Amino acid sequence: MSDQGTPQGDPQPNNWSHISETVNMLYLAVCQIETTMSEANTSVDTLTSSFTHLASHTRDVASHVQNLTDTQELGEFKQEVTQTADEIQVNISKAIEAFQFYDRVCQRVDHVARSLEKVSILLEDKSHVTEKDSWKSVQEQIKASYTMEAERIMFEYLMRGASVKEALDVYNHHFAHALEDSDGDEVELF
Repeated sequence: MSDQGTPQGDPQPNNWSHISETVNMLYLAVCQIETTMSEANTSVDTLTSSFTHLASHTRDVASHVQNLTDTQELGEFKQEVTQTADEIQVNISKAIEAFQFYDRVCQRVDHVARSLEKVSILLEDKSHVTEKDSWKSVQEQIKASYTMEAERIMFEYLMRGASVKEALDVYNHHFAHALEDSDGDEVELF
């Protein structure tokens, strides 16, 4: 699985079992939880840093306003306020981006919950639990719920028998490329 694209073929078409399908689905949940926790920690760190900088910049502006005494200082003050305003804008953008990651975290955790719910329902249905078509249907429903290409690719790798580490490596590779491909200038709220 050295290629970072979508996996090809079904590695063991004659060895299908509902037990291996259950294991694959549980591994999928593990991968989603791992990526969610990692991205959530990064978002919280970014939010903390951004708001700390915003508070600092706000104090600086208030201090400068209090210290103004003559018109010569006005030009310097304008320059400092402009620079501070630019830094505040950068931090606000970072904070909004972190909130967007938080939204993604919530969506992913919801995907995990819904996926586990679908697998649980199938496991409880004694008449369909061992049917390959029933498992394929659940897997297609889960795959269709993903909004990110990196998630769909991770899903494909796991369903083809990849390890959790391999699937996470593939996810991280594709997620990093998706971030590089976005221009980063547009801020979009949820």
